[in-house]
Amino acid sequence: MMEENKTVFVTGASRGIGKEVALKFADNGYNVVINYVSSKTNVEELKAEFESKGVKTLIMQADVTDKEAIEELVKKAIEEFGSIDVLVNNAGITKDNLLMRMSEEEFDRVIEVNLKGTYVVTKAVTKYMMKKRKGSIINLSSVVGVAGNAGQCNYAASKAGIIGFTKSVAKELASRNIRANAVAPGFIETDMTAVLSDEVKENIHNQIPLKRMGTAKEVANLIYFLGSDESAYITGQVINVDGGMVM
Repeated sequence: MMEENKTVFVTGASRGIGKEVALKFADNGYNVVINYVSSKTNVEELKAEFESKGVKTLIMQADVTDKEAIEELVKKAIEEFGSIDVLVNNAGITKDNLLMRMSEEEFDRVIEVNLKGTYVVTKAVTKYMMKKRKGSIINLSSVVGVAGNAGQCNYAASKAGIIGFTKSVAKELASRNIRANAVAPGFIETDMTAVLSDEVKENIHNQIPLKRMGTAKEVANLIYFLGSDESAYITGQVINVDGGMVM
């Protein structure tokens, strides 16, 4: 079903899961708004790819932790498209280290981008969603935010924080018909996992009941469902996409 004239804003969509999410919405007729931090050439190719699907695209450089830049991007998107109907907070980073070796900078930066960035973007977008009395917010958490992971206390804390943030926002905004849900991916095939040895991959598969990694498309399918009216009675939930790894 084509969703003409609806608009999705996906943060950190130049590659991986974010890119697949933006493409899934574009395939269904949504205008696409994305931000990027550094990969300008990659972004030009992306713009062409989205526009070849016959949808309008707005791409601006904006760090999710930069309140002014994000507010400017959101304002421009509203001027151009009239609304932001779906927000996907996907931008995130890792700086893995064991707790005893982790620097304050490694801890702070991951919390700042992953958790505070989600707050900054959500606050900027919901102002307009509230006026329209409709919207869907999907925040990317992780199974690590549910179950923890050695060497990732900063990342796990940020992703667990996103779960608490999502549930609070869902309760605050439900009266305005705005929904908020979190998606928690497990091991997903990306550029990062492509370089792993067969032995490491086999160890990973042994932890997963479905015996394989997921694909970015499989995550994107769930996010699209949560953004659409098909999921109109679902809010405040955390849905794992992990092949049964965390139950």
